[in-house]
Amino acid sequence: MSDRERQSIEACVRANLEDYFRDLDGTDPAGLYDMLVKVVEKPLLDVVMQRAGQNQSRAADWLGLNRNTLRKKLLDHQLLK
Repeated sequence: MSDRERQSIEACVRANLEDYFRDLDGTDPAGLYDMLVKVVEKPLLDVVMQRAGQNQSRAADWLGLNRNTLRKKLLDHQLLK
């Protein structure tokens, strides 16, 4: 991943987090880390699986995950077809 791509993804996350906190209007968030991981992980897994042609071994390599870990995450997010 290039520095430009990384910055672009980081900028999107940062902007959305700023919007999220603005929408909370001073209310303290709860479970922010787990919430963020879940909302980022599902589209990440979905797009990577599509790009990998539904090949779990290939997708796991791209993600730097063990294939069994990937499979568990796919099941958790109901992304297995």
